[in-house]
Amino acid sequence: MTGALGAFDRGLAELALFAATVILIGGIDDLLMDLVWWRVRRDEPVRGDVPPAPALSLAVFVPAWDEQRVIGAMLSATLARYDHPDYRIYVGCYPNDPGTLAAAQAVAAGDARVRVVTVAHDGPTTKADCLNHLWRALRDDDAAVGHRSAAIVLHDAEDVVHPAELRVFDDHLRDAALVQLPVVPLIDPRRHWVSGHYADEFAEAHRRDLVVRSALGAALPLAGVGCAIRRDALERLDDGRGTPFEPQSLTEDYELGLRVAALGLPARFVRWRERKGGALIATRAFFPDTIDTAVRQKARWVTGIALSGWDRTGWGTRRDVAEYWMRMRDRRGLLAVLALLAAYAALVGWSVSALAHAWGGSVLAPAGTGLRALLMLNAGLLCWRLAARAMHTAAEHGWREARRSVPRALVANGIAMLAARRAVTRYVATLLGAAPRWDKTAHRFPEILPAAR
Repeated sequence: MTGALGAFDRGLAELALFAATVILIGGIDDLLMDLVWWRVRRDEPVRGDVPPAPALSLAVFVPAWDEQRVIGAMLSATLARYDHPDYRIYVGCYPNDPGTLAAAQAVAAGDARVRVVTVAHDGPTTKADCLNHLWRALRDDDAAVGHRSAAIVLHDAEDVVHPAELRVFDDHLRDAALVQLPVVPLIDPRRHWVSGHYADEFAEAHRRDLVVRSALGAALPLAGVGCAIRRDALERLDDGRGTPFEPQSLTEDYELGLRVAALGLPARFVRWRERKGGALIATRAFFPDTIDTAVRQKARWVTGIALSGWDRTGWGTRRDVAEYWMRMRDRRGLLAVLALLAAYAALVGWSVSALAHAWGGSVLAPAGTGLRALLMLNAGLLCWRLAARAMHTAAEHGWREARRSVPRALVANGIAMLAARRAVTRYVATLLGAAPRWDKTAHRFPEILPAAR
């Protein structure tokens, strides 16, 4: 019994050492990001301080599968909110989704700026496949009237747009091929924990990470919403095939930013305010608010970015340290989950071992000096990480949500572990020949919209 318990303790020590080492590397990685952000951060400009640029002709793409609950409200709100003289909204629907098709057509019947495009085959396919149908419809429409749209804006069927969004794209698309605005998740007050953990993550990603990527000149991955791509860039990606969006990709938005960077075209992340102390010019939307739906969405992200994305996009330009660093951060999620699983298993194992030692009248051996040092370093980095994330959450959602961001880290860890398991299963299925599918979740549109101004 004593020998078996000793072997169990040694196994726990090795497991804890692995977890602590990986977590330390991740903590140092995040600390470096914080330091770079602190060095490059700037005050957020007010758009009214910038001379207005002439309006471009813009096409807004909204792919929609099983969105009959939100698409009508989203289109109506978007038409009412946009402050721009020259845009059209292209909505992609599927013939076997009559509810979404009917809701979109009802709005289009009352406003010529909405164009409903029916995909040539039943859905769901991938979002990229739907976007490619919208792209070909836009090209045909422009050719028919001798017109040329300047850029394409991407949105989802649940998005709440900012009125000044298209004007900001006007300001930047003349010298940038790709522009991304921030995304701010809306928090359901009835489900703070799951919906709120998205708010924490996006506050950090779109207030720190993308700012650092832009400053370092690394490729700028798109969020898939609140972003615009100049038409000439899409034509270069298309190369005459009619498929500028990768139809086999589960995260076509992420890959699109990397592919634009590979062409040597400039990209820009823009954080502007509507006025001094006013709201951020950003896309707002409800994200999944249950464990199951959050796991499904995040599994798609992990599959598309960390697994199949690795196969599809590689590591970018050779000897570009910043690009390697950023892609490593994009793909470290699965290793981080393994470390978390190991850490939780070691914690449970030590509890079991302590009980076994107490029952047997022996003493649990203390952790080694090296492991204790690692645990102390990680404790310090964890406190820093939670404080930094709370700061970013407070900037976007206030200090009440910032306080909740600390315990919400446990929720985020649990969802990440479940999503990693589902992602690996899906990835293996694609390796065995399964076609990628639009594994979407049910969406909500707010009953009371955020203030337009």
